[in-house]
Amino acid sequence: MNTSNHGTSSTNPGDEAAPGTPGTGENICPVCNGNGRTDTGECKNCGGTGKVIEGIGGA
Repeated sequence: MNTSNHGTSSTNPGDEAAPGTPGTGENICPVCNGNGRTDTGECKNCGGTGKVIEGIGGA
């Protein structure tokens, strides 16, 4: 279920999970390199934040 329109935790296309999900953390967006913008405007991958939520660790 996509929670992008529910509550204060929203996800962007580049996010692997919602913010605060156990086992995840922030990383720099690989599309805009953390800038939040691309040549065409706001980065669609991170929603302009420059950050994406990714899984950490690895088992």
